[in-house]
Amino acid sequence: MTPPDLPFPRLSDLLQIATTRLAAAGVPTPAVDAELLAAHVLACDRGALAAAVVRGDTVQAAEETHLAELVDRRAAREPLQHLTGRAPFRHLDLAVGRGVFVPRPETEVVAQLAIDVLRATASAAPVAVDLGTGSGAIALALATEVPHARVYAAENAVAAFTWAKQNFAEVGADNARLAFVDLAEAFGDLDGTVSVVVSNPPYVPDEAIPRDPEVRLWDPPSALYGGSDGLDVIRVLSSVALRLLHPGGAVVLEHGESQGAAIRALLTADGWRAAATHPDLTMRDRVTTALRP
Repeated sequence: MTPPDLPFPRLSDLLQIATTRLAAAGVPTPAVDAELLAAHVLACDRGALAAAVVRGDTVQAAEETHLAELVDRRAAREPLQHLTGRAPFRHLDLAVGRGVFVPRPETEVVAQLAIDVLRATASAAPVAVDLGTGSGAIALALATEVPHARVYAAENAVAAFTWAKQNFAEVGADNARLAFVDLAEAFGDLDGTVSVVVSNPPYVPDEAIPRDPEVRLWDPPSALYGGSDGLDVIRVLSSVALRLLHPGGAVVLEHGESQGAAIRALLTADGWRAAATHPDLTMRDRVTTALRP
């Protein structure tokens, strides 16, 4: 155990200070965020951090200063993932930062539904398309979890494309292709051959400003807002997916919890079959699927 007269603060004390500071700022998970920031500063995982706390380890002055700076930024509601530069998604660890939508746990259900379609497709090399890939989270999950599939991802925002390009390079899935292209014109060479089109599009109505500062102030508006009813991009995606998919192929669309009925009606009016809405892990309506006739 570290002697009590050392001139450096104990890690356990700094974690308590950080947790108190973040709780006072209204951060939803202050203790977890404090631990993750400390682990980032100390270049270790949370298991090693917990062991260091049990040992009574102290923290060097430079590390203490760095942690305090990050805690101040998190207290100002800068996203945790921007501070660490990383975001988990299923089994992936993705690079994220300013200009790209931070992948959320609820989107993992969207990826799972698309993965299920690929695995059920009677093809040696089924094709998937992710429209508006952002960080590349969905596309890379599909490519790595269904390695016999071919996955194509499109992004039309420069900043997001830059992050996606980095993640594609880091993951190194040779069955995944990334393209900078307008979503309405994406992958015309694949028309009629795709088994699943998946997207987490912007779907927040223009006047429905998100409450959370992390979303309102930091996520790019182009990844959030989808017109007066939030469905403008989904209307485009319905048309694009009908072009890309083969008969019986599926479209998988993330949306807000109150939008399922409107999206089912939209898809049905466009000619889709079997439109259905599915809940996320919190039992909120999160994703609607439909089949191409």
